[in-house]
Amino acid sequence: MILHIQAERSRIHMSDKLTPKIVVVIPCYKVSKQIVNVISRIPKLVSNIILVDDHCPEKTGEVVSKNINDPRVSVLTNSKNLGVGGATKVGYLQAIKYQADVVIKLDGDGQMNPEDIPKLIRVIIEEKYNYAKGNRFFTIKNVKQMPIIRKFGNLVLSFMSKLSTGYYEIFDPNNGFTAIETYYLTQLPLDEVDNRYFFESDMLYQLNLLGAKVLDIPLPAIYKDEHSSLNIWQSVIIFPKKHLINFVKRIIYTYYLRDFNIASVQLLVGSIFFWWGSVLGLTTWLHNMKNGVSSATGTIMLVGILIITGVQLLLSFLNFDMRSQKRIRF
Repeated sequence: MILHIQAERSRIHMSDKLTPKIVVVIPCYKVSKQIVNVISRIPKLVSNIILVDDHCPEKTGEVVSKNINDPRVSVLTNSKNLGVGGATKVGYLQAIKYQADVVIKLDGDGQMNPEDIPKLIRVIIEEKYNYAKGNRFFTIKNVKQMPIIRKFGNLVLSFMSKLSTGYYEIFDPNNGFTAIETYYLTQLPLDEVDNRYFFESDMLYQLNLLGAKVLDIPLPAIYKDEHSSLNIWQSVIIFPKKHLINFVKRIIYTYYLRDFNIASVQLLVGSIFFWWGSVLGLTTWLHNMKNGVSSATGTIMLVGILIITGVQLLLSFLNFDMRSQKRIRF
């Protein structure tokens, strides 16, 4: 009952205002050439625009102050580089102070179309989702425009993100064009969210723990001559490790600390059987190869039964995890 009342309080707070307050946060690093055009295209329904200059060597904040005469714009400058996640969090905290109802995160490199902001807002205000994000892979046309290295990287990372965040229906997890209901933003442990390029994926992981409703929206990206600060090869090494850590934590929190159900048993027993069978089969094979003897029929059957049963139980757990709609609503 308490959880229901808290969720209802969030909905009532949103509906109290005839015109919800929308705030846009733009983390900036080496985007001085694109930022003026980006800000000029932000629709009038946005109440405040918070630009966070993340210790940019191009002094993007100063460029905006000199060239933009929009009373909605405020510039925050970090004394040191915090990363895109760290800069966004600085903007989020300021948006909370502005008493925003919905906070949009928009990159300053021109890849995202500010005119698509109403689509994100509609999902939060009218469709009652708590978090909305862009998806660049929805249409073939958009995928063709994406550089090949980004296609491959996003495909791999999207699969990992499904497991680590629990949002199996979400694709393109690193898309930075997002909208979040401020109530849920205040519930997030922002100090625990990654400060660098893993920020968006980490946000999804934290939102899952809160039971937030998340929706993908087809929003094409615009690729021109902008330079990405993301090192794709570093992400190939770093992101899988972070996804694995989040996956393990999510499973422990969801299936062993907050609840214990049939899926918890399937995962535990399935893991034991699979690894027991795999280790037994490998050690037996190596031993027999060394001594030049054949494996006993009983041993082969035992190994097969253990591995097959383990795989079946793990697949059943995965199916349960994918289909589970039970959320803890804060």
